Amino acid sequence: MPTISEFFGIVILMFFDDHAPPHFHARYGGDEAVIQIHPIGVLRGKLPPRALSLVIEWAQKHQKDLIREWNCAANNKKLHKIPPLD
Repeated sequence: MPTISEFFGIVILMFFDDHAPPHFHARYGGDEAVIQIHPIGVLRGKLPPRALSLVIEWAQKHQKDLIREWNCAANNKKLHKIPPLD
């Protein structure tokens, strides 16, 4: 599961050939949430409120990039890094 971004201790990952709907995994400490890309929202899991807020902000900023990477992953193509939240 490639890491596509990291910021403020949060790791964003995406699986190859994963199930629909398009989503990514966000890990922070011992917590993990699966975040749907469109519309952006938590599918399952949990993150601390501040970490979740940062993940949602990042996902909104990079939604087009996330869809592009989802399509790459679905077709077993190389994934690219997405800039972190600054």
